[in-house]
Amino acid sequence: MNGISTHHEIDQLLAQGAIHPRRPIEPLQRQPTTLDLRLGDEALAVNAGFLPARGAVEEEVQPLVARRLDLRAPGGVVLRRGQVYLARLLEDLALPPGVRARANPRSSTGRVDVFTRTVVDRHDRFDDIPAGYHGPLWLEMVPRSFDVRVAAGQRLNQVRFLQGRPLLADAELRRRVKQDDLLPGGPPPTVQDHSLLLGLSLEPDAPGSPVGWRARRDAPVLDLSCNGGLDPHAWFEPVFPEQNALVLRPEEFYILASRERLRVPPDLAAEMLAWDVGMGELRTNYAGFFDPGFGWGEGSPHGARAVLEVRPHDVPFRVLHGQPIFRLQFSVTASACERLYGGAGSAYQNQGLALARWFSKP
Repeated sequence: MNGISTHHEIDQLLAQGAIHPRRPIEPLQRQPTTLDLRLGDEALAVNAGFLPARGAVEEEVQPLVARRLDLRAPGGVVLRRGQVYLARLLEDLALPPGVRARANPRSSTGRVDVFTRTVVDRHDRFDDIPAGYHGPLWLEMVPRSFDVRVAAGQRLNQVRFLQGRPLLADAELRRRVKQDDLLPGGPPPTVQDHSLLLGLSLEPDAPGSPVGWRARRDAPVLDLSCNGGLDPHAWFEPVFPEQNALVLRPEEFYILASRERLRVPPDLAAEMLAWDVGMGELRTNYAGFFDPGFGWGEGSPHGARAVLEVRPHDVPFRVLHGQPIFRLQFSVTASACERLYGGAGSAYQNQGLALARWFSKP
């Protein structure tokens, strides 16, 4: 088998015990090509992040633990901005030899600047789960802009399973861009290294609307268990360009959008790649998985924009409309996906510049 696992293959992994939840899987965890992961009962406030290349996470973390937080407490607990936390997730893995996995923050997690990375035993890379891995999954969490309230069972990250060599070759990717109109109405993209090089939008969705949002320094605690409807202005302020340019302040967090609108057909999945540091000290995304069906189908005839979580480092950084700022990598799925993004629970279908699901539309 070759490709990104769809819900069919994920169901098989669950049935085989390759995914071993310590509590029953909930329907909301199941996505077209990913499985949302849940926080366990305890979070550890630690003095530093780390990679346990030679040992188990549970053993390696002990010298770093500053305090323990009970995520089962009524109302959950507050994670403080800038503090590193580590929590064991409710899902363990016992992967077959040919199956590996990648993890990423959920879109909503990235859009509120909660930096997460998945850590596994005896491995020296974040968010990468080697083929045949048997053991627990741990989540490192660092709120960057806001204090956030979390609780046991909440879903902050997700995992995608894959086999073989699923990446589309450049020539095939060029063909699919034309055949499937992957960038409807957009200019011909640059294709390199199995990915499309795409640009930034500094044009508003409507006259007078902002082109982005910047996190406020004086925001209140953000409760990640709320059901939406929060006033976004308490946590973000709008940003507007000057003469088709925007100067990003160092170590500030911005929500921006892509110039191109995207379409992901049922037999492909995509991943947004981190900014190339050769282009500047700028991180352009925390959350990067795009499911089959994103911006696709009759309900989304014009595609959907990619939302970018952007944080410049060290010095102010000027960006222009259309400037290449991120790459989008496409892979084949192991089977055509029948459960597509855009159905019940798909928060960002047809999106333009969109804040996280906890906030009402400005």
